[in-house]
Amino acid sequence: MSLDEKFNTAATSVKDMKSRPSDSELLELYSLYKQATCGDCSADKPGALDLKGKAKWEAWTGRKGMAQDAAKEAYVTLANTLITKY
Repeated sequence: MSLDEKFNTAATSVKDMKSRPSDSELLELYSLYKQATCGDCSADKPGALDLKGKAKWEAWTGRKGMAQDAAKEAYVTLANTLITKY
């Protein structure tokens, strides 16, 4: 199975978890997913009142410079861990 196939399978499987991961785990998944699919963050920083948007932006920006294939591998590893845990 190719890396892209593993990534797509993990992304689909994450949606079917029986219980919800913690906010920090979800942010980590989000940031890896965005880095893997879009590359470095190019969006403007959200305003101070948009706490959720700001947290997501900061998580994604923290991955700056990470290769998309490396992000896919990390996403698959984290997703499989969370699927087993939850």
